[in-house]
Order: sequence, then structure tokens, then C-alpha cells
Amino acid sequence: MSAPCDNQAGGLERPSFVTDDELERALRDTFARRVATPRPLVADPAGLAVRRARRVGRRRALTGFALAGVATVLVTTGMAQLGASTGPDGPPIVVLGDPRGPSPLPTVAAPTAGPVRPELDLIVGAWLYTNGGERWELTGVSPVERAQRVPDHGGWLLTSAVTAAGRTLWWMPPNGRPPQVLLAGADAIAVGADGRRVAWRDGTEVFAAGAVAGQLLATTRTAAPAGGVPVGFAGDTVLIRQPDPSGFRVWHSRVEDRLGTVNRDVLNVYGVRPDGLVVGQVSAGTPRRPCLALLDPARDLAPVRTGCGPELATDGHGDVSLDGRWLLVNGARNAALLVDLDALGAGGSARAAGPALTGVVTWTRSGAALHVDATGALVRVRPDEVTAGEQPFSAPVDGVAPGDRPVVVADIQP
Repeated sequence: MSAPCDNQAGGLERPSFVTDDELERALRDTFARRVATPRPLVADPAGLAVRRARRVGRRRALTGFALAGVATVLVTTGMAQLGASTGPDGPPIVVLGDPRGPSPLPTVAAPTAGPVRPELDLIVGAWLYTNGGERWELTGVSPVERAQRVPDHGGWLLTSAVTAAGRTLWWMPPNGRPPQVLLAGADAIAVGADGRRVAWRDGTEVFAAGAVAGQLLATTRTAAPAGGVPVGFAGDTVLIRQPDPSGFRVWHSRVEDRLGTVNRDVLNVYGVRPDGLVVGQVSAGTPRRPCLALLDPARDLAPVRTGCGPELATDGHGDVSLDGRWLLVNGARNAALLVDLDALGAGGSARAAGPALTGVVTWTRSGAALHVDATGALVRVRPDEVTAGEQPFSAPVDGVAPGDRPVVVADIQP
């Protein structure tokens, strides 16, 4: 009967933990005892077995590293998204990576203003709240004065307030990446209501360009007289305010390299109707006073129709509804007026429309106008309610810091 082995019941003769060196020596001894003759072997069975074991160990280690690398790549590249099925019975589509970039913060309710429904995107402090419930941080953006949506879900164009260094224009991508500076140090910046055009003054020149995917393309330029600044667009035509002496002129930036003749009767411009006519304020009547007029941009803003009914302020605040019918503008008595432009010059009258305008007016596609009053509260003006005798009122916006003002983002004008 052979001697008992180490691992039989009779007690352990060596520790249960065996090192690699001990295992290698034991394996070599086992193969040596099985050799029948003492002559040297051409191949070393123990060495061969040990080398095979080492190769297997290396392959297993490399396999583990490869799997870990694949997992790391999948995690850092993005998450796997399950898309819609290719058909009623088709399998779901799996997309590796997240081409949209960072995900928005968890869906949040947009800041409220009591009974006033914002309807549009809002900028409150350093955050942009969309009407779809997303919230994006405006990293590196100084106080914003105006904001415009870009068509085709292309993000937002943000214009800074004036500073000692001039104005800045940012493009906020739709995927939440940090805003990108498109212009810096400009004397004045005007963004088209369609979100596709930008005009600005820099030094002694005025520039115009198309805004596409965060870039300014097809830039044109022209020399500008002292003080002349772009304030808006009528199609491809840039509207230029000339402060001294007062007046407005146009620049057909696509076909001309010079500004048009200044029209000194035009005091302010408010917006453009779908028919292409500019709604403006002119000096007319006897005695001369501020009146409303529809102006033709193809004829140096010559009046097409004029109405001198309501008493108007000359601060330039106001905007035209998307359908071109209504103008919300300041009256001469520190209150807003709603004017029916379809009745302009035909005895139409203006109606009181709540607190005075102190900045930008933004119209919604549902036909309401939103603006921020002198207290920083949000005002919503609906023409059907005003014409029925109801007065708009203001309500503070939640989350606005003392001394700060929310900014209503302009929707895309069709």
C-alpha cells in the first residue's frame, strides 16, 4: 500500500496555499519520476507543461484586459439608445453613442409668473428654460438682453447687453453644449426675426451674414456713417438707424455695397408684416407729430399708409404680431397701447393694453404678446381680451434674483 497523499484525511503535511514556484517544482518532480530511463530528454515535459500553463494565463489576462477596454470605450463614447422599430414587427434600432451631446438636466417646470403663462422659452439668471421642460446652463454668458430661437431646432442666438467692450453674440447649441461666441466687441448687433440673419457694426463698417449651425457665413460689408447702427431686417434688407441727424436708411446687402438714402421722417421701426412692409413711426401731420405708418423698404422706407390717431411715445419700444395685424407700442402717457394695423388710416383707434413697455416685446404663435415691465414682472397681452375691455396685468417670475430681469426668447417668425 502506497504512502498516504498530502491531501488525504490524516492531517495536512504542508500548508493548503501553494506558491507558483512550489507547484512548478512538484510538477517537474512528477514528470521526472515517470521517466523510465535516465538519459536526457529531447523535450522537457515539465517545462513544456509549465510554459503552456503560462501561455494560457497570459491569454486569459489579455482577454480580460480587452473586455475591460471594450466596456470602457462603450461607457465613454456614450450610452446605447433604443430607437423606434423599423416597422411594426421590426426589432428596435440600437445606436451606440450620443450624437446629441450632453443630456439636459432632468425635466423641470419652467419658472411661473402666477396666472401669466410664459408660453415661450425664458432666460432666468444663468439658466435657459425651454417651454418643453428642459433646462440648460448658460456657461460663460454675461447678462442677455435679447434672445432668438434658431429654426430647425438649431439652438438659440443670444445678444448681450451693451458693455464697455461692446456687445457679444453667442450661439447656444441645441444639445446643451456650452455657448459659443460668434461676435465680440461689436458696437451694435441685430438678429433677424427668422433666426437666419445677423447684422452688426464694428468700427466704421456694417456687416451682414447668414447664421447657420453656429457660424456666420456669406458675410458682406459696407462703410457706415458715424453713429449708423443696424436695428433689424426686412427680408434681406438691413434697417439702419441714423441718430444724428435722426432718420433711417436701408442696406440691400445682397445686391448693393452702399447704404441707401436716409429718410429723416422715420423716427422708429417696430417690425415687418408678412407682406414685407415695415411698421414704423414717422413725423407727419400738421402740426407734425409722431404717427404710425407702413413703410416700403424697396423705396427707402417711403410711407404707403399713415395713421395719426393715437398719441405715441418716441422711445422705440414695440413690436408687430406674427400675423401682422397688431402692434403693441407705448403711448404718450406711460402705458402700452394695442393698435389694429388693418384699420390704420381708416379711423381705427388704439386701446390701452396694460403696463408700459420697458424693453423687448415678443409675440407668440397663439397671438399673445409677452414683455417684462419696469418691476421685472412678466406681462401677457392678448388682443381678444384687450378688445373685449379686459386689462392685462403683470406677475413676478419665480426664481428671479432681486435687481435681475427675465428675458423672453423670441419665437421664429414664419
